[in-house]
Amino acid sequence: MHLKISHTTEYHYDEPVPYALQRLRLTPTTQPGQTVLNWRTLVEGAVVEASYDDHFGNRTHLVSVDADRTTFRIEASGEVDTEDKAGVFGPHQSYVPLWLYARETPLSKAGKLIRELAKSATGETDLARMHALMEIIHESIEYKPGETHAETTAEEALERGKGVCQDHAHILVSAARTLGLPARYVSGYLLTEGHPEQTASHAWADVHIAGLGWVGFDPANKICPDGRYVRVASGLCYRDAAPVSGLVHGVASETLKVAVTVERQGQSQSQGEQSQSQSQ
Repeated sequence: MHLKISHTTEYHYDEPVPYALQRLRLTPTTQPGQTVLNWRTLVEGAVVEASYDDHFGNRTHLVSVDADRTTFRIEASGEVDTEDKAGVFGPHQSYVPLWLYARETPLSKAGKLIRELAKSATGETDLARMHALMEIIHESIEYKPGETHAETTAEEALERGKGVCQDHAHILVSAARTLGLPARYVSGYLLTEGHPEQTASHAWADVHIAGLGWVGFDPANKICPDGRYVRVASGLCYRDAAPVSGLVHGVASETLKVAVTVERQGQSQSQGEQSQSQSQ
């Protein structure tokens, strides 16, 4: 499947900002299931200070915002060919050892509710248990934007019973680890049709299954990633794979506007959101 993607992020401040530094993870790479044909990241009102691959293999740009700016803009766009591999990413190949993906983080730490949820996922194999877990999470967490935020933990989201794809992914990652399986959080893009509540970017989880390697599970949509998915970054939790994160000096109030467009063969899907937030 040939996908064209455009992802625009705009920051607006109610007074000039003396200094800001942002970390961008907006660049997909060629890997199993996808071939990046072309990609570029442009910034207005800021300067790219460094570009590198982090320890998880995510292509990363550090951007400093020009002094005394009240707005700056980031645009990432390109074309990617994808392949439906039924969610199977394959063997673990990374600077990071596989055992690290069994480690909890503040956002993915399992509490009583997640441990009980994990035990309820039954099956004769690890793969069957993960499919069961994906379905349970899908049924347990209502997709409802605005009920959670970037720092909501997996346990908190499960207790609320509401959230977005980030929460679905965190819960699956947390539950899989309690069952002794390495798991990671994945951010990227998803081509969808007729889904106005889709967030600007998407998130799902990978679980390492013996004999298969990494296998993707998207509990928000109750499906293993197929040719509609483009992966951009991954890590132990959202903080390792956030599209944009950083810091801002000053007390200015921030408005964030995000717009994503994913196109295939002349069909397009546009997503956008505008919210008041603090820098993450």
